Amino acid sequence: MSPRASEKSSPARDSAETFDRADLARRIRVEALRMVHRAKASHVGGALSMADILACLYGGTLRVWPDEPQWPDRDRFILSKGHCCSALYAALALRGFFPLEELASYGSPGSRLMNHVSHKVPGVEFSTGSLGHGLPFGVGKALAGKRQQAPWRTFVLLSDGEMDEGSNWEALLQAAHHGLDNLVAIIDHNKIQSLGDVAAVLSLAPLREKLEAFNWSTREVDGHDVAALSSALNSVPWNRGKPSCLIAHTVKGKGVDFMENSLLWHYRSPDANQIASALKQLGGTA
Repeated sequence: MSPRASEKSSPARDSAETFDRADLARRIRVEALRMVHRAKASHVGGALSMADILACLYGGTLRVWPDEPQWPDRDRFILSKGHCCSALYAALALRGFFPLEELASYGSPGSRLMNHVSHKVPGVEFSTGSLGHGLPFGVGKALAGKRQQAPWRTFVLLSDGEMDEGSNWEALLQAAHHGLDNLVAIIDHNKIQSLGDVAAVLSLAPLREKLEAFNWSTREVDGHDVAALSSALNSVPWNRGKPSCLIAHTVKGKGVDFMENSLLWHYRSPDANQIASALKQLGGTA
């Protein structure tokens, strides 16, 4: 791999800083719940389902640094399911990309912490919200990195309901065609989308076999097992010359008993009694 101009002007970074991923996931859930409750916002179920994935990414897998968010050789992370941004904002704040206190402004007029992911936030690469855009953008990023012989990688986190979008399947074809082994897709497979069960709205089965037929190296994992998640994510690419896709089997609303596996919590905001109960379960306070 040839040196790039950016490597000469950018400080050396040996490895990603590591954290207690299980505790980071718990704290992400606590902060996401507080944010959605204050803002009377929604999509908390999908935020909770991906908390462990984010904790593993920001707890050691991603080569990113809060003191230099635009470091040229940073890994690129794209949250394609941008409506669940409360969890990403929580992860970024907990890692020190911006003050934790700013989370209280989520969803407020004038706040940069918008209800869908905004690139105005330090650590965010791309504004998302319209489903089906994150992976195509990630393919473009990865292709650029490959052609520049750059050391950074691109990670894209998608929802399973989002896989209904044809643009994702076009992107899957392109990534495999160009041999983008610097690209990692993660599917938060919580089995519930906005209008019902994924299997009932538009079945993805057999998902792994479909992805493998598109020439992606594919694995499945318990999306709440931080050890298994970290092991898989830290070992990419699994096959040289192929993009990697991790299917993470998760539970919508994970961590809060009355939210788990419930379509209701795709859109609903917890009231005062519900937020108190939810935070108690997670060891937090309102």
